[in-house]
Amino acid sequence: MSHTLVNYEDVEPRAESMHFLRDALETDQLGLTVLDCEPGWSGMEHDHADEDHEEVYFLAEGTATVTVDGEAVEMESGDALRVSPDATRSIENGDTESTFVLVGAP
Repeated sequence: MSHTLVNYEDVEPRAESMHFLRDALETDQLGLTVLDCEPGWSGMEHDHADEDHEEVYFLAEGTATVTVDGEAVEMESGDALRVSPDATRSIENGDTESTFVLVGAP
């Protein structure tokens, strides 16, 4: 088949907010996650150096802060942020609900 269609809301979330779509979309080289954040939500600090995955964080709705290697990057709806594989990153949501689209690939 030349395409796969998935609604992220049909994919069971992990940690109550992260919808990992890679398996549902059957992608080999690309990871796609939709992250629905409640006000004040925060994620753990991590990197993707072992997998050599570069990521782009697209904030579709809301406001949030992404800390990259200790630097706070304030994001608003419509902003996109590229993060290199070896950089540590974590997300802290703002005062309202927000939705991120996270894309990663080697």
